[in-house]
Amino acid sequence: MPRESQEQHSQSRGTHPRHPKLGRGQPTHPAWWFAGACCALMWTIIILGGLLVLIFYLVFRPKSPRLDIQSATLNAAYLDTGGLLNADVTILANFSNPNRKVNVAFSYVQVDLFFLGTMVASQAVEPFAERHRQSALKNLHMVASEVALPREAAEEWRRGTSEEGVALELAGRFRTRSDFGKWIHFTYWLYGRCTIVIGAPPSGVLISSRCRTKR
Repeated sequence: MPRESQEQHSQSRGTHPRHPKLGRGQPTHPAWWFAGACCALMWTIIILGGLLVLIFYLVFRPKSPRLDIQSATLNAAYLDTGGLLNADVTILANFSNPNRKVNVAFSYVQVDLFFLGTMVASQAVEPFAERHRQSALKNLHMVASEVALPREAAEEWRRGTSEEGVALELAGRFRTRSDFGKWIHFTYWLYGRCTIVIGAPPSGVLISSRCRTKR
């Protein structure tokens, strides 16, 4: 081989690029380990909490107390000049606890009576408690005294008391506590609404009722 070719070959071998040596990876910062541990702990707490809630629900199967109307009577009612309503209504309300393992207590009970959006009477009920699968009947004596009705409402009242009956709405607000055994208690508000139709006085009896109770 000519000398010139040998020199070029030796130069080309000497100029081959050298691959850099791969160094060791940088150690993970302790902050990343701490963040990962916190995330794992958080997810563990969430999963365990969900399991506890599921077990709690399967054991107790909690249900909200219910409000129903057993009977209602329009004892007296008349309209003064100018559409002032005077009425005497007696309502027998049933507060029931449908739970099998949960006791309930009512610490505040307020019931309002409406006619076409106008509140005509109101009454508070003394606090009471119910064991599971029990119910309590409460007598509500609602008295309307010179309540001003809009002209359309006054005309509807006259028509109802002379024909098919008067439609009234009962709205209740209840501060309720559910007792899950001796140590676990849960307090919440309940709202009950009932639409009742009562016949004409003096012996106007309950014609129909429809109630709904929700949180």
